[in-house]
Amino acid sequence: MSPSSNSGTGYLLINLGTPDSSSTSDVRRYLNQFLMDPYVLDTPWLFRRLIVSLFILPFRPKQSAHAYASIWSDEGSPLLIHSQALRDALQKEINGPVELAMRYGKPDIRSAVESLQSKADHIVVIPLYPQYADSTVTTSLQAVREAAKEAANDAANADWSVLAPFFAKPEFITPLAEQVRSADGDWDHLLMSYHGLPERHITRTDPTGSHCLREENCCAIPSSAHATCYRHQVYATSTALADSLGLERDQYTVSFQSRLGRLPWLQPYTDQVLSELPQKGVKRLAVTCPAFVADNLETLEEIGIQGRETFLEAGGEDFQLIPCLNDDASWVTGLSSLIRSHMSAASSETSL
Repeated sequence: MSPSSNSGTGYLLINLGTPDSSSTSDVRRYLNQFLMDPYVLDTPWLFRRLIVSLFILPFRPKQSAHAYASIWSDEGSPLLIHSQALRDALQKEINGPVELAMRYGKPDIRSAVESLQSKADHIVVIPLYPQYADSTVTTSLQAVREAAKEAANDAANADWSVLAPFFAKPEFITPLAEQVRSADGDWDHLLMSYHGLPERHITRTDPTGSHCLREENCCAIPSSAHATCYRHQVYATSTALADSLGLERDQYTVSFQSRLGRLPWLQPYTDQVLSELPQKGVKRLAVTCPAFVADNLETLEEIGIQGRETFLEAGGEDFQLIPCLNDDASWVTGLSSLIRSHMSAASSETSL
């Protein structure tokens, strides 16, 4: 590391992102940045550009803008508001500067990195994604690497480390279970809905090239592939949460939402599950979204509005969307504990 007058540790929280407003133009700009990321649409650049420009951007921004408008508050984007509240709460628990950045949109990673490099000689990157995926963790870390390289100079440089995915850590599962327990009213079934991924994203990140999705129970068979397998980590989160809540296997369902395009995505699909559950006798449903730590379009609109309508129209009687952890006090404590454990470890869990 180059000599630096900085001392101490800084912390960089990263979430996925949000448009600047719910206007169609801002949503179009956001979607263009998001969908042109090769970790999101993993096709050659020219083909990706054609798909995004010809088949998505002419139509989807208006539809998405309407969805964003349905959840937008006077203060702005729920995802940004909740992420900022988490940053502020964490700042009170952690000794050192804390910055928030979004992979897409603002506040941007470059500005956050420059700020931290001027204040600290070690920076811990904290991706706010419980489970690993290229389209969340990998792309965020790549953006940090690029920003750090551009911002680095002899007067402002830093060592880096990365907090590993915390998908089954008690510091995450315990406050998540508390959030479910605190839901108003009674429910007879819990749906755990996770953001979906194309199946090829799962096989692409399999370092063995021969494990993921090769057989039905691959997630239950020990493998080195699980360290980067989103599907395995989703089921690990679900099992840990169910165990913490004392649920039997028939008392909860795991599903995947937000699919896009015609490629095979992880199943079962949340919208189909919501239509089917009332026919299986589930009338009072609670839904939690453990792939997110802050409420956003996918939780508030896709599940809270569209999902509720789907379930009730299919014969359900009561639907509860359980809020994400946001800046819940026990989650702030849990995240602080995860960070301290990372810092005190003999070697970093993950290096940048």
